Amino acid sequence: MSPEQYVQEKAAASGSSFYYAFLFLPPPRRAAITAFYAFCREVDDVVDETQDAGVAATKLAWWRKEATSAFAGQPSHPAMKALMPHVQAYDIRLEHLLAVIEGCEMDLQQTRYLDYAGLQRYCHLVAGVVGEVASGIFGRTQPQTVEFAHKLGQAMQLTNIIRDVGDDARRGRIYLPVNELQQFGVKANEILLRTQPWGYSERFTALMTFQAERAHRLYDEALALLPPADRAAQKPGLMMANIYRALLVEIERENFQVLHQRISLTPLRKLWIAMKTNWKK
Repeated sequence: MSPEQYVQEKAAASGSSFYYAFLFLPPPRRAAITAFYAFCREVDDVVDETQDAGVAATKLAWWRKEATSAFAGQPSHPAMKALMPHVQAYDIRLEHLLAVIEGCEMDLQQTRYLDYAGLQRYCHLVAGVVGEVASGIFGRTQPQTVEFAHKLGQAMQLTNIIRDVGDDARRGRIYLPVNELQQFGVKANEILLRTQPWGYSERFTALMTFQAERAHRLYDEALALLPPADRAAQKPGLMMANIYRALLVEIERENFQVLHQRISLTPLRKLWIAMKTNWKK
């Protein structure tokens, strides 16, 4: 299997909303974003699929060395071999990859965030930086497009956090800020509860409504930042924004029943949203 085939399979197998946006890119840009996404999946999977934190930390340290070696001209992993031919054309820098790894390392070092400011740092590393790289691959001419990408990445990461409250709790993690749990009178042990009635309550719904409203604000702020000159090039980012926002709306319709199940959109619906976004001027 060639490095290009490896990253293609990695991206397709993930079932991510990102994959549907990639389909509309011209081949060189699609190859670049697929390789970068595969790298992100690799390091993210280290944390999600390795139960021993010490082993996970060792694996992330290996990825840190691998990224550094790759930028020195010696990639060994197929994801890095697929990515390196594109780094110069799309201004993908070592610091971008190290930031993503640092964000994943945060998952090993803490399972709670005291306040939203602390959570924002995490979102910046695992989503804002990813958005910046992606916007460069899609094509940007205006500095403000970087701000758009960071803000959009943050909105999408908050949507992920809302969707995955139950999944994360099963791993012993709660990303919802501690001071906001206290604000709405929701106790951590309610969210960590693994049997009926799980942790559902009017208090939990109010907390999640607060989180969703923040995410919607961030989507609006991000879209307001996108310069008209870069709108056409950034359509893949807009596709992802529309898919993720549709997911957020679906979660709201389900009254935030995210503790015992994972709410998602069907592949056909994701593709339809991507197509509609692509047609829109």
